[in-house]
Parts: sequence; structure tokens; C-alpha cells
Amino acid sequence: MITRIAELQTLILKHKALYYQGIPSISDSEYDDLEEELKKLDPNNFTLKLVGTSLKSGKKIKHATKMLSLDKTYSSEDLKKWIQERTVISTPKIDGMSGSLIYENGHLVVAKTRGDGQFGEDIFEKVSWMNSIPKTINDKRSLEVRGEIFCYQKDFTILKEEMTRLGLDAPTSQRNIVAGLISRKENVPLCKHLSFKAFELLGEEIDLSSESEKVDYLSRLGFDLPHFIVHNSFKTVLEEIQRIKIFMNEGDYLIDGLVFSYNNLELHKTLGETSHHPRYKMAFKFQGEVKTATIQEIKWNVSRNGILTPVAKINPTELSGAQITNVTLHNYGVVRDSNLKPGDQIEITRSGEVIPKFLSVIKSIDGKVKLPDICPSCDGQVDIVDIRILCKNSQCPSQIKESILNFIQKISIDDLSSKRLEEMMKVGLVKTIPDLYKLSFEDLMTLGKTKEKMANKLLENISKTKNETDLTTFLSSLGLNGGAYNKCEKIVSAGYDSIPKLKEMTLENLCSIDGFAEKSSKDLLTSLKDKFDIIDELISLGLSPILPTQQKSKLSGKTICITGTLSEKRNVIEDKLRQGGMKIVKSVSKNTDYLLTNDPNSSSSKCKKAIELGLSIISEDELEELLAN
Repeated sequence: MITRIAELQTLILKHKALYYQGIPSISDSEYDDLEEELKKLDPNNFTLKLVGTSLKSGKKIKHATKMLSLDKTYSSEDLKKWIQERTVISTPKIDGMSGSLIYENGHLVVAKTRGDGQFGEDIFEKVSWMNSIPKTINDKRSLEVRGEIFCYQKDFTILKEEMTRLGLDAPTSQRNIVAGLISRKENVPLCKHLSFKAFELLGEEIDLSSESEKVDYLSRLGFDLPHFIVHNSFKTVLEEIQRIKIFMNEGDYLIDGLVFSYNNLELHKTLGETSHHPRYKMAFKFQGEVKTATIQEIKWNVSRNGILTPVAKINPTELSGAQITNVTLHNYGVVRDSNLKPGDQIEITRSGEVIPKFLSVIKSIDGKVKLPDICPSCDGQVDIVDIRILCKNSQCPSQIKESILNFIQKISIDDLSSKRLEEMMKVGLVKTIPDLYKLSFEDLMTLGKTKEKMANKLLENISKTKNETDLTTFLSSLGLNGGAYNKCEKIVSAGYDSIPKLKEMTLENLCSIDGFAEKSSKDLLTSLKDKFDIIDELISLGLSPILPTQQKSKLSGKTICITGTLSEKRNVIEDKLRQGGMKIVKSVSKNTDYLLTNDPNSSSSKCKKAIELGLSIISEDELEELLAN
């Protein structure tokens, strides 16, 4: 056992060093397996407590607060035990390099890597080329902003071409290029192709009570942020895990899981950190196995958004307990940049229940990649937009089918499979979502292998959704851009709880809801307006979304913002407010009616703004009295 422990120590240190140099020789899951084995044999081994790696070159700068690693889990059950009943915030775990930015008097003065957690390497010159990093901010205090440096796939393509023109070795992977560029001493301007997303804000004078407030403040300072969601129930946590699985295959930058943080910052102080990781954060990752396979054929599927997604048919390969014959190649950009074609040997992985995916090329045969010049579904025109190929035909059969299937799955019409829907569409019974509610017994009996009992049951299942579908589920089933269930839930909870109210909702209204940025709000609102005709037709056919019940109170229709520590969990208070007919907003403005706080003399920015605007500041006791009346 002692020999194996020594062997594991050597392997972990070796692979950790290679990873931070941008030249990893094993996959993340294989590295994690080494750590897990050592943890079982020697839980207190010093190697497990190391953060980052020792620096190879450059000026070393000490971190005022140690930059730690994260504890991790691969089990949703373990994640649930860690969360307990607490409110958490989730963000994608970006696969890049952690960095720290120091601002003094509103100006960026220091930039450094995580390094070994205690000392980072000076990368100020390189960071100066990154457009996503603000060089000045509207805050004169001493602040530290931490985040992840990474490379978008579209920028990776441009970077690869530029490095080839310069006579440099072209990078083979988004995963390795960040560490490669950051460690270079020459060609520093190439760093302009890297990006930064912030995830942490530190400073002695910062007065914030929650992670969500911190994220909001970072956004107002001008930082780009990863997609974040506040979770008040484990149901939305599981939904976000499913969403992130899709992003891992279709997203425009690399991620390897999710990071969860307790939303209450007081809890952060109470729990503290170990020498390796904070106790108030947890990384959720997907355990994966890696194998080599040969591409036999590349097919292009069309999504409901018109995106052509490449899928490789491979020789049957055993992977994570399943026989794999199809592997996603992510998008057009990956196929083009890796020159993927039948006959190539590729490295593939499958993490948990995530769709099997392409990692890298092991051996490439002679020849050039062949890309589609027309849509494989409708033979219509396709356009190349950054790293994606898009079908521009709104009447494309595949787009229509995927949109209807999304509705069926979200609204839970049982016994209506993708294959049966395809048959209905072929014979012209279903062309749009509302056509589902026009189906008759006679229509269904014209389909092959359909018996009376099955037809009656399917009609019953369709009819049942008319009066048993809640408004949040109905909205999420329409396939709105950025309209995931949790986003729709927030919209309904904010008081837009009827079709007429949704039709009157403005961009300003949407942006005032916690978690809605301006760009994504514009896309969602435009998408919603495009669905108004379908919504009207569905309602005329008898579909009546269930609306949340609310009690009448003096606060009905009023807007309220919350700050500071409460006697109950914030989600409990928010539920009371919504039941009282109130709209909860994330920041104080002239349109806010109340600020809820138990400390009216607080120096927080929200209290200051409320006093300045002359708003009503109420305590929990006063809130209870108003709700009771």
C-alpha cells in the first residue's frame, strides 16, 4: 500500500504540472480517479491539499486571500445532502485558467494567475489585451475580482488561423490553448482572443448579503458573467444539471460541470474553508470514461432552432457500461477545425448519462472534411454563423417536428412518441402545435398499428393537458429563446401570471426580475411575441393554463426589494410575498414600492438608494401585518 501511495503522489504531481502547462496527457476523469484512489488510501496526504501547481517563470505575486480549489461530487444524491434545504446559486464550471484582478481607485493595477494558491504569476500585460476585462470600473474601493480565463470556440478558430500565419504551432484544443498562451513570453497580442468571466468579488468594505447580490454587482461593474441561477428547490437544481449536459455538447465554450454556492454570505463566514477548498462551494462533475473509436459516417441533424448538429456514426464501442454507436461532434466549428471525416480515429467520452461526445483526433486520414451546403431536412439554404451552420427555412420539417416534440415532452402528453409524431406529420395530421388539439378518433385510426384503446387513451392524454397544465410549464413548452423552466417560473412569480399580463410585459419589466440580463431578455421577449398567435390558437382550442392562487392584501401589485439577513429562509419570505400578490425585484429604483430589511440603518447600497428615493422601508414584522390585512 505504501508503494502505491508513493506512486499515486508522483503521478498526481506530474499530471497536475502538465495540466497547468497546457499539455495534459490524461483526461480530467482519469486524473480525478487518481485523486480518489489516493484519498481512500491516505485521506490526509499532502498531495490532496495542493492547489494549482508551482510556478515555472515570471514574477510571483502573493494572494491576499488564498485561491483555493473546489470540493467535488459526481452524485446528485450527495449534492442534495450538501445543499440540504438551503438556497444555492449555480454557475457553469468553465474549463480554463483561474485568474485574479486587483482594482485600486477604479483602475486595474494587478492581474495574476491562481498559481499554487498562495502565489500567482504576473499576467498584467497579457490581460491588458483581453477586451472582456474592464480596465476601469465605477468603484473607487480596493477590490479583487476573480474569474476564469478561457477561449470561445469561434475565437479559437480565428486564433488557430493567426498562429498558423505567424509560423507557430497551431493549437489542437480549446482546453490547452489558454495555459499555452498565458505561459508564452512572446506573441503576447494573441491573448486578445481569450475571454474572462467573473465569479468572485472580494474587498473589505463590500456590504452584500448574498451571492446573487454579488453577481448582480459584478454585472453592474461591467464584468461578463457565466449563466447563473438561484435555486430554492432541488427540482430546479436537477433541471439545471440536465440543461448543462446539453450545453457541454452544444455550448460555445468548454465547461466540465457546475459550481454550486450557498447564497447566504453570512453562512460562508460561518462555515469557512479547509486548506484545500471552501466549505460553502461544491463542484458537480460528470464522471466519464475515455475510449478510441473510428468514424464510419457523419450525419447532420436539425434542431428546433435550425442548427445543424453533426453526429458521427462509429464502430460499436463499450463506454461507461453502454454500447455506443453514435457520438456528437458538437457543431460545425469542431468538424471544420479538426478536419473530421470518415476513417479518422477519435477519442470519445461519455460522462454519466451525458450524450457521448468527441474529445480529440487520434489519427487523421488523408483528405478534407465535407460540410453540408444545403439543409439535410428541407434542402433549403444554410448560412454559416460563427461556429454553427443554420437552416434559414422556418418551415423546415425537422425544425417543426423538434418544436412540436419539445412541446409534447414539456407539457407531458403521455404515449405520444417521436416516431408516432413523425407518422402523424407524414400524413398531414399535425403541422403545428395547435394541430395536436384538433386530432379526432378517426384521424388516429388511420395511423398504422393503432387500435381503438390506444387512440382513446392518446386523445384522453391530450385533453387532460388542457386543464392540468400550469402557466410556467406552458411557457417553457413553447421553446422560447432563453425560456427554460426556471426562467419562466421567475416571470410568473414576478406577477406576470396571466396571458394578458405576459402580452403587456416590456423589456424594462423583464430586466427588473432577478437573473434577467438585458441581451437575453431581448431575445426571450422577441421569441415570446413571435408565439402570441400560437398561444391564442391554443387557448381558443380549450387549453387553459392554471394560474397561481394569490391572497388579496394591501401589497397586491406592489414591487418589493429585499436586503440583509432575515429571520426565515429567503425563499420562504419570497413565497409569502408572491402569495400576497407582490412583485419581487433585484434592485432598488424609482419604480420600487418597498424595501424589506430588518436593519433600516444599514449602510448597504440598497438602503442608501431607498432612503434617497424616499421609499417605504419595512421590517418583517411590518410585512406580516400588511399581509394579514
